[in-house]
Amino acid sequence: MNKKLRSNLITYAMVIIAFLVCQLAISGEIDGFKMTRSLKGQLIPICVYIVMAVSLNLTVGISGELSLGHAGFMSVGTFSGIIMSTWLASAFQVENETLRLILAMITGGVFAGIAGVLIGIPVLRLRGDYLAIVTLAFGEIIRNVLNTLYFSVDGMALHVGFNNPNLAGKIIYNGPAGALGVDKIATFEMGFALILFTLFVVLNLINSRSGRAIMAIRDSRIAAESVGLNVTKYKMMAFVTSAVLAGMAGALYGLNYSTVTAAKFKFDTSILVLVFVVLGGIGNIRGSVVAATALTLLPELLRSFSTYRMLVYAIVLILVMLATNSPILKNLWARVMPAIHDDAGEKAIQPGGKAATQESRKGR
Repeated sequence: MNKKLRSNLITYAMVIIAFLVCQLAISGEIDGFKMTRSLKGQLIPICVYIVMAVSLNLTVGISGELSLGHAGFMSVGTFSGIIMSTWLASAFQVENETLRLILAMITGGVFAGIAGVLIGIPVLRLRGDYLAIVTLAFGEIIRNVLNTLYFSVDGMALHVGFNNPNLAGKIIYNGPAGALGVDKIATFEMGFALILFTLFVVLNLINSRSGRAIMAIRDSRIAAESVGLNVTKYKMMAFVTSAVLAGMAGALYGLNYSTVTAAKFKFDTSILVLVFVVLGGIGNIRGSVVAATALTLLPELLRSFSTYRMLVYAIVLILVMLATNSPILKNLWARVMPAIHDDAGEKAIQPGGKAATQESRKGR
């Protein structure tokens, strides 16, 4: 068994074990520990943010492009998924909640992928700070456009209005008020399945020939072009894949609440997901899973600090960043637990290093 396969299997095993422990805690079968109601409420958001962090890491860590508009793709997936779920229930009388949820997530992924293609064609010609600014603007544009849209269902027909709330039938998306009366059909089990699907897609892409080409372009665009790699094609592949996964996560997120507005997907959400990626290690997929879980739970665990909760949260973030960037701790971790040392993450953190160069040569 090669090192990459072993690392990937460990990542899958961590997620599966965590899921089983949560299921036992929910059922109360673990002596002395039963999951509280507030913690149960965090399970689906944790799944959503894990998918968001892993998908963004594909763009930021593997492709090497800084994107600040990830919340925009999430919002597209959220509202397209909610509209699809409501339409299926109202027009087609689909009572199977699992089927509706799956179709809603697929719809969210498709529409987010279309948005990814449309924004990726002009944006991926830019680099560095320019790309970050344009993706940030995209996220804000999407949020403001959603505030002007209205959707209603009338029998089998789905009506769309732009700045026109006077639509026939039942309103299912009401502009600035967002989606109201949403059926809460999201489940923790489906969130777990989405995490496994995301890891399968991202890890297989990274370890494929296309993934090596993407990392080669990240390491040296000029060298990649000189050997005939289509830079636009591979960058678009990573960007759109990331958008599709974010859209699916958004659909799961939206169907977990009875009311969802576009205001939930501000610039802050994109920065929060980027914090997960940076804290877990840029290019380190397993690190993104751990960081998203820990930082989603941390504010809830710090509620006892009352008004000082966010201050403590910020201090914890600073201390963790200092610790994770300490060469002494990195060397200690590599010596004590070499079996689970993520070699792929280290290569991504050092894109100009020897290991990345060897991967680029393999891809060629």
